Amino acid sequence: MVAAIIHGLLLAIGLILPLGAQNVFIFNQGANQSKLRYALPAIITAGLSDSLLITIAVIGISLILMSLPVLQAVIYMIGLIFLCYMAWTLWFEKPHNNQDNESLSAFKQISFALSVSLLNPHAIMDTIGVIGSSAAVYEGNNKVAFTLACIAVSWLWFILLAILGKVVGSFDKSGKLLILVNKISSIIIIIVALMIFQKLIYLFV
Repeated sequence: MVAAIIHGLLLAIGLILPLGAQNVFIFNQGANQSKLRYALPAIITAGLSDSLLITIAVIGISLILMSLPVLQAVIYMIGLIFLCYMAWTLWFEKPHNNQDNESLSAFKQISFALSVSLLNPHAIMDTIGVIGSSAAVYEGNNKVAFTLACIAVSWLWFILLAILGKVVGSFDKSGKLLILVNKISSIIIIIVALMIFQKLIYLFV
């Protein structure tokens, strides 16, 4: 069981570390919210979404879902729309100023976190192709331990990202750094959206 836990931890860390729309968004919320607890909707939504993806990948349901081209196209199109809207919102988002908090509402945090987690084909394929296939070598308690290790990494990583964002934001009294973070976040999300658009075009060619 120890080997399964270590395998799950290392594998999940390797998958979650690269810079992507999900990581950028959680960091952004930690930096832009006036208090760290206001970023909890984004953190919890991302954590639950990753937990769901990992679970369905381990039990094999995701392979069935992603084998349907029509479903893939729907996921790509919805994800593309959400990412474009998110990029637009983050580009024009301004950091909080004393009591005047212009940061994303809880509803927008949840919506955007869902889009970068559940509607991101790259994240889905990583989960299915890597975590799902790796879990196939385990049975019983070992598979459960592997799954829980992967899920734990996701939750801890999102919490740490938000904290890091908050630390960066606390040093930025003028707000200029956070505006730059918002712009960079928006650009990265646009790049991810373009990659999804390319995949969508490929489905119809």
